[in-house]
Amino acid sequence: MNKRVYGVLGISSIMANWNADFSGYPKTTSDGLVFGSDKALKYPMKKMWDNEGKKVLYIKSMKFGGKDASLVSLVPRSLGERYEYIFGEKVEKNPQKTLKNLFSAVDVKNFGATFAEAKNNISITGAVQFGQGFNKYADTCSEEQNILSPFRDSSKDDKKDEEAKNSTLGTKITSNEAHYFYPFVINPLAYKEFKELGVTDGYTEEDYQNFKRTALVSATAFATNAKEGCENEFALFVETESDLYLPNLTEYIFFDKGEEKNIINLEQCAELLQVLKTRIKNVEIYYNPYTTKLEGEIEGAKIFNIITQEEV
Repeated sequence: MNKRVYGVLGISSIMANWNADFSGYPKTTSDGLVFGSDKALKYPMKKMWDNEGKKVLYIKSMKFGGKDASLVSLVPRSLGERYEYIFGEKVEKNPQKTLKNLFSAVDVKNFGATFAEAKNNISITGAVQFGQGFNKYADTCSEEQNILSPFRDSSKDDKKDEEAKNSTLGTKITSNEAHYFYPFVINPLAYKEFKELGVTDGYTEEDYQNFKRTALVSATAFATNAKEGCENEFALFVETESDLYLPNLTEYIFFDKGEEKNIINLEQCAELLQVLKTRIKNVEIYYNPYTTKLEGEIEGAKIFNIITQEEV
């Protein structure tokens, strides 16, 4: 693929929790800005590829384990066990073979890998790199709901108080509304050395189209209890010459609440891209026209409905 791709992926979260910290609340920086990590965005993509039957290495999977039959437990696979599970062979002290297997996994082909098994110390910097996704909606706040379980806590059966007789309580924490914008860049030259070694065909146009297809829908498709209400609402793909270097495009995109629809303002982004238009090959914008209005026109951009993926 003889080009670089810069872009932005927008995720809306309505009464949902896109990315919680260990306290259960949406992740925030030290000064209180709500954000989502790159891992939160990659996981639904990997889960979608896994559900499609593609080889995905870096995803949690379970097995029955235990030292003997009387102590069987459900445990996560180790990295070596996951490798054996998806490739059908144990890790060998053969870096060439190991690299070929790793590059055949769709998540490694996109996001890279750190692999240290059976004396193979391999580090692959991914062609696709995400930044952190900051929430651009100013009035985001957290909502905490108490949930009553249908069961009592049996560990308190020996207590002679009312607490032992009651059902247990749980908590669900969501954001009232948040709009995360993630920057990303795709650099096919990241695999130049590995291509010369003959262990991969490099990052191809087919790989890019597979990434784009998944990036546009994976958040919407990943409907867990906490993430039901999280949807893909915006995407920007800017294809450039291979030696053009753009800044973080999320810094040039702004979000506001309109009277009837949300507003995504692209005016500053359009100004930036206008200056470099002779070195830009293609621009595509995807958004939800039923909930959102775009302000600012990027010259030559093709605009699509993110739900139907038809041009508008």
